[in-house]
Amino acid sequence: MTPSPAIFEDATPLLADVDALRAKAAKDGFLFFRALVPAAPLLELRRDMVNVLDQYGWIKPGSDPMDGLLHQPALDAVPDSEMRTDIGVTAAMYDDIQRLQSFHATPHHPNLVGVMRQLLGEEILVHPRHIARMISSHRTISPTPEHQDFIHVQGTAETWTCWLPLSDCPREMGGLTVLRGSNHQGVIELEPREGAGGKGVQLCPSETDWVEGDYQLGDALFFSSLTVHRALRSQMRDRIRLSLDVRYQSENADIDKSSLLPHCSLTWEEVYADWPTPEFQYYWRDKSLNLSVWQDQLRWQRQRICS
Repeated sequence: MTPSPAIFEDATPLLADVDALRAKAAKDGFLFFRALVPAAPLLELRRDMVNVLDQYGWIKPGSDPMDGLLHQPALDAVPDSEMRTDIGVTAAMYDDIQRLQSFHATPHHPNLVGVMRQLLGEEILVHPRHIARMISSHRTISPTPEHQDFIHVQGTAETWTCWLPLSDCPREMGGLTVLRGSNHQGVIELEPREGAGGKGVQLCPSETDWVEGDYQLGDALFFSSLTVHRALRSQMRDRIRLSLDVRYQSENADIDKSSLLPHCSLTWEEVYADWPTPEFQYYWRDKSLNLSVWQDQLRWQRQRICS
């Protein structure tokens, strides 16, 4: 019988004890914080994102766009070939999201960067390659399968992802869940799966210590690039789930050049074209970064041996 998932514990008290913070992160592979980010900048970004959705006719007519209620006939009319199934919306819509200055400013919030400074004890590089997850009820969308970020990001294994919902996100909306302690397994073998990335890790029957919870606006989940995680299936088909994947590492650690590129078809010049200020533009170019070599063999499919 599969055990019931554990519930997230707030790591905020550990911010006053850096040794305890690092010990918990090393042991569990993740840290969860309640109300880490103030609501105002998150709501500003949410407003900008739902306005893009509304311009494409995806918001239910007559509803408040901030509620994220979907206009299902508009979704059903979108051809499968136009969808970014790893994101949840069309490629054109996603390009417009990537053009938002608020989208690129949010990962630099001092509360987020501050957690990573305490965790790594070094100056932090915020990856400029930010990812929006905009999980809709389009027929092509499947929940993200259990996976590790390292095979997709590479660089240093000490890259950490922050998953940040842009609204309250109860479990029935399809939030993220993590496999406690899976960061100690190294790079786990892969197999084909539906959902973002197209591959999932092979888990052994004993690996069942999943941790999840109901997120509130401002909560943040940090996890290492070797921590196995997945999305729960959304039961709220009438609305879109908006969240961010943002990544952090030490400035002195290895990074793959792909992490310095936009997560869309645009160039940085196109992303920045209409920004009112140059803040957060090209900030990584003045740094002496250690570019790593991409390892294709990490994506090879192998058969895992369970003890």
